[in-house]
Amino acid sequence: MIRIEISYRAILILALMLISLWALTKLWPIILLILTAFIFHTALLPYVEWMVRKGLPRTLSVLLILLVIVGVLAGLSALVVPAMVDEFTNLKSDLPDDARDLQNLLDDFGIHVELEQRARDIDWDHLISGSAAVDYGQRALTILLGIITVVVLTAYLLVDTPRLSRFVYQFVPPGREPEMEHFLTAMNRVVGGYIRGQVVTSACIFVYTLIVLLAVGVPNAVAFAVLAAFVDIIPLIGATIAVVFPTVAAFRESPTQAIIVLALLMAYQQFEDRVLTPRVYGQTLNLPPLVVLVAVLIGGRLLGIAGALLAMPAAAVARVGFDYWMERRGPAAPPTGPVEELLAPDEPAMEKEAVRGRRTRRRKV
Repeated sequence: MIRIEISYRAILILALMLISLWALTKLWPIILLILTAFIFHTALLPYVEWMVRKGLPRTLSVLLILLVIVGVLAGLSALVVPAMVDEFTNLKSDLPDDARDLQNLLDDFGIHVELEQRARDIDWDHLISGSAAVDYGQRALTILLGIITVVVLTAYLLVDTPRLSRFVYQFVPPGREPEMEHFLTAMNRVVGGYIRGQVVTSACIFVYTLIVLLAVGVPNAVAFAVLAAFVDIIPLIGATIAVVFPTVAAFRESPTQAIIVLALLMAYQQFEDRVLTPRVYGQTLNLPPLVVLVAVLIGGRLLGIAGALLAMPAAAVARVGFDYWMERRGPAAPPTGPVEELLAPDEPAMEKEAVRGRRTRRRKV
């Protein structure tokens, strides 16, 4: 006979764990919005603090920064959306002719595929039916409401940062404040550096794509460059979108232009993956490429695009926690100087003087 005894306390803990997991599954969309707001809060906090040090009120600083960001995003969206609608309309009307041109091009390489007839057999009325339009409209409305929620949460977090910091430090045991400050500083540097690094990579792909498309003569070059900058945020599939859409638009002009655009954009993707991204994220994230790839695959599998977007900062934060745990297990690491963050405002002059003073005293000793 096997006799199992479970205490009331164990039953209560198990029940609380099950309830917590159930609540997590139900509230996960809200938790995802809050996590996204915290990421943007971490990225924008250095700029808010810089403006506060210059004498501006904190609330006004937050409003100015958010208004600039929202205005830029709204302007870019207004530039991209009409161009994409125009491209889709032209693609729909010219698809059989484009399919015939592609079929002839493949025939020259010995690849025989019946594309023209398949293009003519597409039932556009079924694909763009009323129910599909309503479904897409609901998804767009959900995304818009999510963006508004993230903006509002980010604004509240930026305004209430001092109060939030005091609230967090209430739970820190006496004498452990320096460790907590070190951990939060490292986490803010990693997450904020990721966002600012993404701005750099998006700007680079925008400029490169714009130059290539203008040189080749692809229509709506600015819109495709802006689209490439947006989708560059999405790991793995973003690069495919940034290459495929301009290539299809170039193919409608001529197969030669399409081949040139495809080759040049693919070459840039290799440059970004092998040279630019390691340089931009190397010091900030301090993660091996294999860890980044596995994290993105797991995040995308579990949570879709949102999981792929949050995978890299989540992996970087986990790396910070692991480093902190290893430091506590081993001998204390020597203090390090400030890390120059990409696109972050300079630290205050008093902090720089304090750092230089500490370095001078260490050299004298």
